[in-house]
Amino acid sequence: MVLVVVFGVALLIAVLLSGLAARTVLSTSFLFLVGGALVSDGFLGLVHITPDSEIVSVTADLALFAVLFTDGMHVSFPKLRENWRNPARALGLGLPLAFLGMALITHYAVGLDWTTSFLVGAVLAPTDPVFASAIVGRKEVPSKLRQLLNVESGINDGLALPVVLILIAAAGPSSGNSEASLGKIALELVLGLVFGVVLPFVVIELVRFRLLGAEPKLQPLLPLAIGVILYATCHLTHANPYLAAFSAGAVLTARSPEAKEAFEPLGEALAELAKFAALLVFGALLTPQLFGDLSFGGYVAVVLAIVLIRPASLLLSLLGTPFTRQEKLVAAWFGPKGFASVVYGLLVLQAGIPQGAEAFTLIAVCIAFSIVAHSSTDVPIARLFNVEDIAGVPDGDRAPAARTAGQSQQTGA
Repeated sequence: MVLVVVFGVALLIAVLLSGLAARTVLSTSFLFLVGGALVSDGFLGLVHITPDSEIVSVTADLALFAVLFTDGMHVSFPKLRENWRNPARALGLGLPLAFLGMALITHYAVGLDWTTSFLVGAVLAPTDPVFASAIVGRKEVPSKLRQLLNVESGINDGLALPVVLILIAAAGPSSGNSEASLGKIALELVLGLVFGVVLPFVVIELVRFRLLGAEPKLQPLLPLAIGVILYATCHLTHANPYLAAFSAGAVLTARSPEAKEAFEPLGEALAELAKFAALLVFGALLTPQLFGDLSFGGYVAVVLAIVLIRPASLLLSLLGTPFTRQEKLVAAWFGPKGFASVVYGLLVLQAGIPQGAEAFTLIAVCIAFSIVAHSSTDVPIARLFNVEDIAGVPDGDRAPAARTAGQSQQTGA
């Protein structure tokens, strides 16, 4: 119950400071991360959470599912058909380059064996734009840039997961069952995709029956019901919930734009709550001991992962594309490590592989650094695209005097 009180207090502070955070480098994500760290055993000792605590894996899993479900709703198939090459290049070239680059740095800077180094690379390769919302969520930012980051982050989680599971099996004591592991992973991915496509499709068709349908005030609950059923079904059948969540959101938007529009405010709020809860719990793991356990080479690897590996890999993948230089640099920078990396890092730790603890320490510190770096730079960089209403106040809501003054300045110019 102490954790619930802490979450409530952190949520209140985040809401009160959200207007300031939306205009400055202050980040609500950072507030929850710091809040979790402050109440942990490393500081005030109000909550006792360890990496093997069930609440850690559950909150990270729920947050990733919720974020991918809402991210999938932002995918426009007509626009994606027109501009599929950019996300395809980021996923087909940028993701493998980031994976290989991180593995090389981990092996040579940290000293982990090759299998574990490639495992760290697979865990840290996926990106999460939820920590760069001022970029992805602003309509003033070029749509092709927002679509690139959104589609890339939504799909690369599912692409990285099979690699993570295969490498865990290869590094673990039961590495001889590689064929069985490959078959199991493939089945989980296929089931996740099937559930994610079929369930929303069937539900939307049911709604169109003359005798069925939701009254207006309950319409937002229809996608929520789909999400709840999908999440539970995936865990009961061991289907991949993340691929299912993203595909379900995309199918729901394609089949029923009105359902997406009705659910969007509620969905975004629920995803934010899940994100904040996961950040608070993850922050509780960031004790001084965790940071002290990471070697100097580990910190070198963390810095290079953020400022070199992701930027270089995406810039190479975008060579020859119609993006401007500014857009390429922004896309290259915003490769934050998010909830997918948290979930996959926990899988590494709980697998009991020989160097699992060292790998998790590196992963956790890298995620923490990435959240701070990317969530505190999204607003300043968004202003490069003339995004003026960062705090959520559109131009139409400004005071008439302010608009008149602005018009006078333009006339004078």
